[in-house]
Amino acid sequence: MLLSGHHAIAGIPLVLGGNVFGWTATGEEGFAVLDAFYEAGGRMIDTADVYSAWVPGNSGGDSEAFLGQWLTRSGVREEMRIHTKTGMWSDRQQNSPGSMGDPGLYEPQRVLAHLDATLERLQIDKIDLYYAHRDFEELEVSQIVDAFEGAMQTGKIGELGASNFTADRLKAALDYAESAGATPFTVLQNQHNLVARDDYGPDLQALCTQRDIAMLPFFGLAAGYLTGKYRKPEDFEQGSRAYRVKDYAESGPPVLAVMDDIAAETGASLPAIALAWLVSQPGIPAPIASARNVEQLETLLEFTRLELTDEQLARLTNAL
Repeated sequence: MLLSGHHAIAGIPLVLGGNVFGWTATGEEGFAVLDAFYEAGGRMIDTADVYSAWVPGNSGGDSEAFLGQWLTRSGVREEMRIHTKTGMWSDRQQNSPGSMGDPGLYEPQRVLAHLDATLERLQIDKIDLYYAHRDFEELEVSQIVDAFEGAMQTGKIGELGASNFTADRLKAALDYAESAGATPFTVLQNQHNLVARDDYGPDLQALCTQRDIAMLPFFGLAAGYLTGKYRKPEDFEQGSRAYRVKDYAESGPPVLAVMDDIAAETGASLPAIALAWLVSQPGIPAPIASARNVEQLETLLEFTRLELTDEQLARLTNAL
């Protein structure tokens, strides 16, 4: 398994976020990021069948298709661990993002259809880690577990994960899988970073560490806020993700101030400090972070060489 036995990690402790591919990272520049990640020892890439349906002209599956091209041309498929997700928006083949509130996405036959479409786009015959991209609390958790168990039985999936689940729902899913002899979720993907911590609170941390669930947090850099480039009012009007970071305009500056101090002490970049804090948290063996060019990737990789002191980690934890 990908993340079994105390969360053994394939390659360096970074999962490369695939949301940018087919969107802000395309063509040779996008391929260069993937090549550089592989050459640096990166072996895990995260994507989803919905990426990037929010972009005019895209219908979802764009990231998977781009990664499929790279996997075919690079010849490194056997060394890579490909993570992807289904269940956020309606069927990609409809050429429309559709509704985010459709629990029918987890009907067993639709999960199987989404899986096959994903495999075709990625040009591979097996997904290493397949997530339920979101929870539908109007469904019995048994329905979700059973649908993904059906997908597991095809032999086309190595491991199952849950994304955007609460502690109560994840625990219920784990308990049901155990009682039914079904494949349990062994990975969680929720948002977690220095300025947004509610989605991986103490209850989820305890559950993940007790049940040996690997938490691979998304938005590790808070959609770019923790790079430090959003500080003045005008900064929040620029860039493809500026709309996401406005939430941190009031709560974030004290965190950036502590990060600035630690950057002065260590010589490390702010992204490196943010990711180093993440992997020090309970149950987190690796963060997910994306880079749209090689320069950004090199900044991310800095954290794999950074060791923060306990005192520095505590200051970061207490900054929010």
